[in-house]
Amino acid sequence: MGFTDKTIECADCGVNFTFTADEQEFFASKGYTNEPKRCPECRRARKSQRTGGGGGFGFKAERQMFPVTCARCGKETEVPFEPRGDKPVYCRDCYNSVRQDA
Repeated sequence: MGFTDKTIECADCGVNFTFTADEQEFFASKGYTNEPKRCPECRRARKSQRTGGGGGFGFKAERQMFPVTCARCGKETEVPFEPRGDKPVYCRDCYNSVRQDA
């Protein structure tokens, strides 16, 4: 099947971009049946939003941490989730100990 370059208007920014024959061939090899709706820049931005901004470039997005008191030892610590209050929250050492005991 012969592919030819296509010009597509980005659904997000409205800029025209080229969907190259090589890209079309790649899409077809992956079984994708739809053409891209977004230009490469908008696709990268959208992916970055979904993955927390890391984008696979060797850095991590800053993770929000929540202060807690360990339910086992009483140590002040931080966890990467907001405790709901219906389950005990442990510091790293106590969590690992509780996990090993289970």
